[in-house]
Amino acid sequence: MPAPLKLVDTTPTLPAAADAVVIGGGIVGVFTAYYLARRGLKVALVEKGRIGAEQSSRNWGWCRQQNRDARELPMSTKSLDLWESFAEESGEDTGFRRCGLFYLSDSEEELAGWARWRDFARTVGVTTHMLDGAEASERGRATGKTWKGGVFSPTDGTADPANAAPAVARAILKLGGTIHQSCAARGIELESGRLSGVVTEHGTIRTKTAVLAGGAWASSFCRQLGIRFPQASIRSSILSVSPGAANLPDALHTAAVSVTRRGDGGYTLAISGRGRVDPTPQQMRFAPQFLPMFLRRWRSVAPGGIEGIRSGHETLARWPLDRPTPMERMRILDPAVDKRTIRLTHARALELLPPLKNTHVTAAWAGYIDSTPDGVPGIGETNIPGFILAAGFSGHGFGIGPGAGHLIADIITGDEPIVDPRPYHPDRFRKSAWGKVADF
Repeated sequence: MPAPLKLVDTTPTLPAAADAVVIGGGIVGVFTAYYLARRGLKVALVEKGRIGAEQSSRNWGWCRQQNRDARELPMSTKSLDLWESFAEESGEDTGFRRCGLFYLSDSEEELAGWARWRDFARTVGVTTHMLDGAEASERGRATGKTWKGGVFSPTDGTADPANAAPAVARAILKLGGTIHQSCAARGIELESGRLSGVVTEHGTIRTKTAVLAGGAWASSFCRQLGIRFPQASIRSSILSVSPGAANLPDALHTAAVSVTRRGDGGYTLAISGRGRVDPTPQQMRFAPQFLPMFLRRWRSVAPGGIEGIRSGHETLARWPLDRPTPMERMRILDPAVDKRTIRLTHARALELLPPLKNTHVTAAWAGYIDSTPDGVPGIGETNIPGFILAAGFSGHGFGIGPGAGHLIADIITGDEPIVDPRPYHPDRFRKSAWGKVADF
């Protein structure tokens, strides 16, 4: 079953030319187009399916600083401010609110890790509160359990995955940008080695700048251009329940299950980190670089099935620009849910939070999380001048979407970058076959 999603109007006519073309209508793509349009650029966004229909509407909705990689934390902090200012600037509602994120644990090792992150976060001005057993148990009284400790990050929050990307797309239209759904980008054209156009199924848009924010499709698209971008997708399954559970935290994480209040008063339920790895040719190609990550996560990531091959997003095939591509055969990645995970998630949630017994399951869905070997996105201009990559957000893209979009717009326009862009540049994947994960 697809995740809930709001509809967006499509611009009827493809422009002959644009200052910039954004490929991909997920949260990163729409925020990139939005910040470019705010600076007066003529922007066209092309999306093979619907705005926000893949992972951008299939996530928890968390917008967090807590436990971020040190390289991502500055972008996370900036993004929280941008989530707030977007509503004021655009008049559109993404459902964002700083409700705070709450973590509970009975693991001394986990609590010690959170305390180390708290100490690191203080050095960059981020506030997070460690809770002792009494404080954690009181704040987590809805569980009816006694806890060893926890964390509360008061300035973090959530946004509505069903409405966020569509809200930003509507803002792009207000600024004079164009949105083209059911319009797959098949490739690019070059003049003197520099990007000169984006070829779509409905025609070519002349441009000197293109941004590939293609999510799980990015690596196979890059392969068409001779760009090596290591990427692996993990299939994650989550569910939602109806309103009816009173006095629960807005956003709660435990090792067993995590819950997030939705805009309609219901909840999204998920098990953090749990997923399936569907074997694909691309998975095999990049296996050496991802093996360390999979070995660290072997308790939560399990082998999958033929979903990845069926979806076609991780193909090694080359496609011509004058015929339909895999993106046109699979407009929206909507993989089968892992029913075992859904049953386990629901059972754990009912055990953790008894008030959820007053609700019923309303939907269950799966999505592909596009990951890099080090868990940090690749953002930056490639070896093709004018062609900018923004992908591999590793399950963090929704929360940092505004900051990523702003940074990409900064790179394109030459403005002062909102954060240091160097830690994100995809050239780092050329330097190491294994990748390196930071301590935080």
